[in-house]
Amino acid sequence: MIAYDNIQIIDCPTSAYFKPKRILYEEDGVNKSWDMVRVHDSVSILLYHIERQSFVLVKQFRPPVFVSACLYGGQSVDGYTYELCAGLVDKAHKSVEQIACEEVLEECGYALVPEMLQKIGVFYGSTGISGSKQTMFFARIGQNQRAHQGGGIDTEDIEIIYLPLEEVESFMADEQFCKSVGLGYALVWFQQHFKDGHA
Repeated sequence: MIAYDNIQIIDCPTSAYFKPKRILYEEDGVNKSWDMVRVHDSVSILLYHIERQSFVLVKQFRPPVFVSACLYGGQSVDGYTYELCAGLVDKAHKSVEQIACEEVLEECGYALVPEMLQKIGVFYGSTGISGSKQTMFFARIGQNQRAHQGGGIDTEDIEIIYLPLEEVESFMADEQFCKSVGLGYALVWFQQHFKDGHA
């Protein structure tokens, strides 16, 4: 169900989330410049629910996806994306593992501790735009970790999606589902590391 309305695109002179910069540098004796956007690093978590034999994903409206695909790209998408649970690394006094656990609790409603996390890897996204770093984790969860219904905090409007293990292939192939690159990689990682199909 579409829940957004009155979309307008205006200039953004200031932002609390990104800072446009211009890099001046020399490469092989040639002076060059590159425009970038400085943003926070992030964490993401692939959650596998043992009892449900399903992945726990988040679905939310992403205005840039809607604007880029529909308004500029002429595609018919609703702007809702399927993603890993994720969040910004914006608390200097906390580790990425602690921030990851906080995000899982806020968005998905499951209470984890850092020892439950397995690091998948560290990746750099939007390499031509921001070069921001994302640390990706994997965690097994069950009903005993369920603390509340999730959905995010403040004005976040996040829907929790349970993707059954046996539906991963068809989900990944269906272009009607707007999926993040991180989600795609994480699901392939799972298939490679758990060849029997179970974590």
